[in-house]
Parts: sequence; structure tokens; C-alpha cells
Amino acid sequence: MPNARGAGFVEARRVLNGLTAGPERRALGWLAPRVPPWISSDHLTLLGLSSMAACGALYALSGSRPLLLLAVNVALALNWLGDSLDGTLARHRRCERPRFGFYVDHLADAYGALFVLAGLACSGLMAPGVAAAILVAYFLLAIETYLATYAIGAFRISWGPVGGTELRILLAALNTVVAARPRITVGSAEWLVFDLAGVAAAAALAVVTLVAGVRGTRALARAEGWAPATPLRATGRRRQERPA
Repeated sequence: MPNARGAGFVEARRVLNGLTAGPERRALGWLAPRVPPWISSDHLTLLGLSSMAACGALYALSGSRPLLLLAVNVALALNWLGDSLDGTLARHRRCERPRFGFYVDHLADAYGALFVLAGLACSGLMAPGVAAAILVAYFLLAIETYLATYAIGAFRISWGPVGGTELRILLAALNTVVAARPRITVGSAEWLVFDLAGVAAAAALAVVTLVAGVRGTRALARAEGWAPATPLRATGRRRQERPA
């Protein structure tokens, strides 16, 4: 039986086409029945958020201890487990709370991004300005995504082949590289690897947000029309309809 707490609420269509979407779905389906009864979806949500806080703390300490970046990878894996499995577990146990889950999960995502980028900004491995640019670009994309979820009815979890899981994998790979070599030489200048990757990430997020905004605006304009008839045209029609 559907959970009565979600009665009357229609969830938006989920759009998930990331490279790992298929294997991830199968892995979560295998894990959900094996979760001990005393662990709830709320525990998993808390695990996801606390793991991101741990990532931020480890990043902040990694400037003088680069090997801590490998510990960040462990925290990222725990974040994936908590953030991805909580909803699957709730659906498996038929105790969904769609409004609560959507609200809390994505509020946790926002705080998680803040924790991670604040940690990087404090680490000395990324310039604070680059970290701030990524955070602003991420929040702009998040705002566009949530507006589209409400106005269009489609909740986009991935953009092309890249979603949350793919981003974690890329970040873990980058952590491994930076742990061995935090700086590289480009031309005659030496750059922080995280700075180069961060500028590229902020630019990519900005472009995706712009493209998504244009497409969403055009889709809504087609669905609802550009504008109703103006009062002047309506008045003209009424005058023409009057008998002589």
C-alpha cells in the first residue's frame, strides 16, 4: 500500500542517464533488502551528510598532509552509500515520504557542497576564489533544477552522461592525482591542479545552467504561450462586432 503521508503528492519524473546509472541501480536494489532492520533511511541520509562534513574537514587538513586526500575518497564512498541508498531503502520498505525526502536530501546536498568547498578553500590546495566560483555555479544549477522540477515536472539528476556518482568518481580520481602531485607546470607557470580543475568545473556548471535555463524557458513558453491577447486588440475586436 502506498504511504498515506505522501497522498495527493505527485513526484516529478526523474531523469537519470549517467554512465553508471544502470550498475548503480542494480547495486542499490541488491543492497536494500540486506540493510539491517535497525538502520532506517533517515540514518542513511545522516550518513551522507556527515560524510560530506568529514570530506570538508579532511580537505582542510590535507594541505600539509596530502595523503589525507585518500581518506577523502573513503568519505566520498560513504556519502554515495548514504545519499543513494536512503530513497531506495524507503521504497523497498514501502515507507516513502516523497516530500520530506526530496526536501531533506537536497538541503543536505547544499550543505554538503558548502562543507567540501569550504574545506578546499582552507586547504591551500585551491584558491578561495575558485572554490567560491564553483559553489556559486553549483547553487545556480541547483536552483534551476529545483525550479524545473516544480514548473516542468522533470527532476534532472544527471546532465548527459554525468550525474552525482560520476562526479564523485572524478573527484576521487583527482584527489589521487593531487595527493601525489598538487601542482603542475603549464607553459612557464606553475598551477595548482585543483585550481585548473575548479575553473573548468565552474565554467562547465555555468554553461549547463545557461543551456538548461534557455531550454526550460522555451519549453514553458511553448506550453503556455508567450502572452495573452492585449487589451487594445480585444477592444478592437469588440468594436468590429458592434452592429451599425
